[in-house]
Amino acid sequence: MENIKKAIHKYWGYTDFLPLQKEAMECLNSGKDSIVVLPTGGGKSLCFQAPAVTMPGLAIVVSPLIALMKDQVDALLECGVSAARIDSSLSYDEQKQVFESIHKKTLKLLYLSPERIVTGNFIEILKKAKPSFIAIDEAHCVSMWGHDFRPEYRQMGRLKDIFPGITIGAFTATATEQVRNDIAEQLHLSNPQILVGSFDRPNLVYKVQPKNKIENQVCDILERHKNESGVIYCIRRNDVEKLSDALNKKGYRTAPYHAGMTDKKRKKNQEAFIKDKIDTIVATIAFGMGIDKSNVRYVIHTGMPKSLEHYQQESGRAGRDGLEAECFMFYSAGDYGTWKSLMRDMPPEALEIALAKLNGMYSYCTNAVCRHKSILQYFGQNLEKDNCGACDMCLGNMEYIEDSLITAQKIISCILRLEQRFGGEYTALVLTGSEDMRILQNRHDKLSTYGLLAEFPKRTVRDWIEQLTGQGYIDKVGEFNVLNVTPKGFAVLKNKETPKLLKPAQKPAKVSKAALDSWEGVDRELFDALRTLRTKIASQKRIPPYIVFGDGALRDMARKRPSHINSFLDVKGVGEKKCKQYGEKFMNVIIEYCTEHSLDTNLD
Repeated sequence: MENIKKAIHKYWGYTDFLPLQKEAMECLNSGKDSIVVLPTGGGKSLCFQAPAVTMPGLAIVVSPLIALMKDQVDALLECGVSAARIDSSLSYDEQKQVFESIHKKTLKLLYLSPERIVTGNFIEILKKAKPSFIAIDEAHCVSMWGHDFRPEYRQMGRLKDIFPGITIGAFTATATEQVRNDIAEQLHLSNPQILVGSFDRPNLVYKVQPKNKIENQVCDILERHKNESGVIYCIRRNDVEKLSDALNKKGYRTAPYHAGMTDKKRKKNQEAFIKDKIDTIVATIAFGMGIDKSNVRYVIHTGMPKSLEHYQQESGRAGRDGLEAECFMFYSAGDYGTWKSLMRDMPPEALEIALAKLNGMYSYCTNAVCRHKSILQYFGQNLEKDNCGACDMCLGNMEYIEDSLITAQKIISCILRLEQRFGGEYTALVLTGSEDMRILQNRHDKLSTYGLLAEFPKRTVRDWIEQLTGQGYIDKVGEFNVLNVTPKGFAVLKNKETPKLLKPAQKPAKVSKAALDSWEGVDRELFDALRTLRTKIASQKRIPPYIVFGDGALRDMARKRPSHINSFLDVKGVGEKKCKQYGEKFMNVIIEYCTEHSLDTNLD
C-alpha cells in the first residue's frame, strides 16, 4: 500500500485516499474478490488503476463502451501510465502494436469489451500475459435488476473458469443490495468483500420544479452558467431536436444526441462536447455512460427519469471533479404517464420492477423533504445531518403553504365528490371553478367542492394533486390514472395526517456551501486565463481539455499561484509527468498575471 500511495502522488498528483479507495485497492493487492460501489466522482477508476501500476503483470479492465475506454486510456497516458485498449475502432496496425506491447510485457492496463475478453484466440494471449487481476467496470450491467442490464455482461461469469484463481473486482456507481447480490452470484465471486460508499454527492445541488414553459426554465439556467459545460436530458428524441434547435437560435452553443441519429453524427456531437467546442449536449438517456468529462457544471432534466437509479447516474455526470454543480429537474404528471405507456409491453415480472422504480422516482419529485436525504433513503442509507445545505428544500428555495391541511382536505373531498372516477386534470378544473363543457355537462359545477380553490391557477392546484400523490395520500389507478383516496388520505380528512404542500419561495436562493468552499481564495480572472491556455493545449493535442488538467487543478493554481516547480507539484491533481509537460506554460501565465496585477505568488 505504501507503493500504491507513492504511485498515486507520482502519476495523479494526489496525496490522500478518498473514502473506501484504500480498502478497495487492498482487496486487489491481496488477491481478494470485491464489489465496490462508489458514487460518480468518488474516484472509482483509481481503485483499480493505482494497484495495476504497482503490481507485477497486466491488469485487465472490462468496459462496456469504446468512448469510455478511449477516455480512460488517454487520461492514463497523459499521466505517464502504460495503458492501451483493443476495440473495433482501432486500425490493424494499432491493434498489432497493442499485441506487441502485451507480448513484451510493457503494458500495465488493458481495456477490453465484455465480448472480446471471452473470445477463444484472445483468451490464450491473455493467459500468457498472466493477468494480475480483472476489473469489471460499470458492473451493474451484469444484473437484470440493475438500471442498465446488458446480456453480454452475463458472459463474465466464465472468467473464474478461464483464469483459475484470478482476482476479480466489480466496480459501479449505482447498485442496490439486490443488484450487489446478483453481481456476486453471476460473476461467481469467492466470498467477495463488499464496499459501499455513501451515495451522497454533497457537491451537487438538487432542485426540482413542476414543468412550466420549459424552454424559458432551461434558458434561465444557461444564463447562470455561461461558457460552462452542461447536459440537458429529454425523454423523447423529437424534444431533443426541437430544444437544441431553439437554444441555438437564441445564441447558446448546443448539439443534439439520441439513438435515432447516425453513429457518425452522434460521435461528432459527443466529441464537440467533450472538447468544449460546444457548451451543452441536449440528449436522451442514450447519452452518458462512459462519458468521463469532469467539468460538467449542470445537468438539467426536462422530464422525469424512469427511476432514481437513472436519475442518480444521469445527474451524477455533473461535478465529477468534486466541485460544485447544479442538478435541475422539471417534471409533470404527463412524464409519469409517458413512462407507464412505454413500459406496457414489458413481461409481468419486469413491469412490476419498473413500475415500483417509477413510483419511487415520482415520490422523489413530489415529496417535500430534503433531496439528498430522499436519494440516500432509497439506496438504504441515511443523511447524518438535518440540513444538507445543497438542495432547494434546505437552501430555502421552496417553502410550504400555511394551510396545507385545509387545502389537502379540499382536494381529497373533491376526489370523493367525483366518486373517484376522474384524473388529476379534471379534478383541478373542478376545484378552480372551470366552466369547461365537460364539467357543465356532468353537472359537476353543482358540487360543494366546485371552485373551492378558484383563487389559485389550475397549474398550482394540479401540482398540489401531484404532491399529494407522491406523498401517498392519493393513488392513480388504471390506464387513465383515475384518482383514488388512500387510507392515509382518509386520515387527512379526520385531521390525523398533515401533508406538506409547497409553493415557490419569494426570497432569493442561497448559495450552497460546496460552491462557496470551492471558490474560496480563487482568483477568477486568473482561473479564466488558465482555462484558455488549457483549451489551446487540448486543441493542439486533440484531447479533451479536462484530460490536460481538471477544473479543480486550475482553481488550485489560481488559489496558490505557483511560480516554481516544487510549488506547482503541490497543486492538487498535478503529477510528475504533467508537471514536466505543462508546468512551464501554466506558470508563465500565472507569473505574467501576478506581475500585471501586483499579486504575490507561491501562496500556501
